Amino acid sequence: QVQMVESGGGLVQAGGSLRLSCAASVRIPLLYMWSWYRQAPGKQREFVAFITNQNSAHYDDSVIGRFTISKDHAKDTVNLQMVRQRPGHTAVYYCNARHQHGDVYWGQGTQVPVSS
Repeated sequence: QVQMVESGGGLVQAGGSLRLSCAASVRIPLLYMWSWYRQAPGKQREFVAFITNQNSAHYDDSVIGRFTISKDHAKDTVNLQMVRQRPGHTAVYYCNARHQHGDVYWGQGTQVPVSS
């Protein structure tokens, strides 16, 4: 089964930084957009950021200036650099990738607990 695989999660202190990465389990041609979402305990999954294969990025207002999404074309991974993490932002972070023919591939998520 094709899926995305997230890595880099772990405990981070409030104000600290963490870098998440996402890659497909197998090489998938014709992907055009990669996104990060997060789901806090007891809440719905919410959008964080996306990047297109033209390197156009868009962020949720809550992370502007603190998170940076990037695409490593050589390694075929998508990264999310997070700085100045906030105590209330403990969440599971998920990535997905969109195919030109409409399929969307999700990962299993990576935990990012933020300690105060």
